Amino acid sequence: MKNMHSIKIFSLLALSSLLIVPSLSARPNTTIKSTLTRVENQENGTKNKLILPYAFSTESMGFTMGVGGGMKGYGQEQLLLGATAFYSADEAAGLFLGMWDYRPSFANRFFIGAQGMVGHYPTQRAYTKLAFDPNTTRPGSNDSDMEQYGEDSGYDNWTDFKLEYVLPMGSARNDAMQQFTLKRGLLQSAPVGGDSWNPLENGVTTLLLRQYNRYRTFELDEGDVDATAHPVQVAVSYFNTDFPANPSTGSSQYFGVTHDFGWLESPDDWTFVEFEASKYFSLGDSDWATQRIIALNMWTGDNTSWEETTNADGTVSVNHRTPFYEGATLGGFYRMRAYPVDRFNDKSVIYTTAEYRYTLDWNPLGNISWLRFLHSDWLQLVAFAEGGRVANDYDSDLLKDWKVDGGVSIRCMFSGAVVRLDMAVSDETSSTWVMFGHPF
Repeated sequence: MKNMHSIKIFSLLALSSLLIVPSLSARPNTTIKSTLTRVENQENGTKNKLILPYAFSTESMGFTMGVGGGMKGYGQEQLLLGATAFYSADEAAGLFLGMWDYRPSFANRFFIGAQGMVGHYPTQRAYTKLAFDPNTTRPGSNDSDMEQYGEDSGYDNWTDFKLEYVLPMGSARNDAMQQFTLKRGLLQSAPVGGDSWNPLENGVTTLLLRQYNRYRTFELDEGDVDATAHPVQVAVSYFNTDFPANPSTGSSQYFGVTHDFGWLESPDDWTFVEFEASKYFSLGDSDWATQRIIALNMWTGDNTSWEETTNADGTVSVNHRTPFYEGATLGGFYRMRAYPVDRFNDKSVIYTTAEYRYTLDWNPLGNISWLRFLHSDWLQLVAFAEGGRVANDYDSDLLKDWKVDGGVSIRCMFSGAVVRLDMAVSDETSSTWVMFGHPF
């Protein structure tokens, strides 16, 4: 879910509920289509369902309570349905509905996904400005001050529709679906990816057509910011890892182009081009660990339609730019985790990170009888470092004056899905996030 800012207090039930609510911001936007069987729970096959209440407290939303639920493997073994609703006394409220990986009977390589949410939040921040003095630092830029933002209560409503096509080559040449078998959360079946980078022989390549919509408004000193977007995205991804939910070897790549035609309430048309790559190295097990993994990731992008115009009063306005929460942004759940959501935004961006993932041989949650319904597979300790920056052009400035942060993470696998608690610090601020899935 969006707008779940730095979490100060959370319950175990909140962690569990996140299993059925993948984030709109997840990267990349394609996934490998699969079924999963746990050796410890074979009597249920690929079917799972969960209904749980949760509670958390954040600076922006106050104490919030809700209930989440989901079911997978009913109707179609890969199909996932999920929903959640929450409310707080600070006037935060939201409802989320989602469907992932519906497979039409007439086209077995196509998969359809649809998500939507309506939410009202007492505090929303916008690191942006309608027009700025070129002799001053623009809010959201790499050198901007963390206090340069507008803040307002309001709605953040969105919908997201995806059509994915799995190409008939590599590991998916005979079947678009992959089958995984896990024991104690570790892969027992054949890996999806191979030792060599060859999309024709190994791994899974997926084409994506996505249309999503987001409606947000902010009241700034110089006027209202209409942060509405109705873009279309086309992309291709190549997963060549052993087990995509928790990769230990192999690599992945993603290339996408997103364009808003200025439809409906969109204030402008714009184009954003991005590329992401990840690499994983297994160091094997040890006396205390079942896995030791080094995970590397990089991401870069550019708002190719960006145009700056000098106004009559000497201020500068930017036309054909992405909204401040789209495109070249850093900060939040996945990239530069010590910083607030969309803390940095500009025309161009570069980002890198490295993680050391240490999966413990000891799993205390799995030994607690009243928590066994969570199907805890393992507990993982992670150390990570991040670096990157945004810039006003895609040039050598992207390699100077990087923002950096670092942190630690506790991650658990429940029924084959990863939940993480990330804690990151920087010279500007610190944040804690509870989210679904590895950041890459």
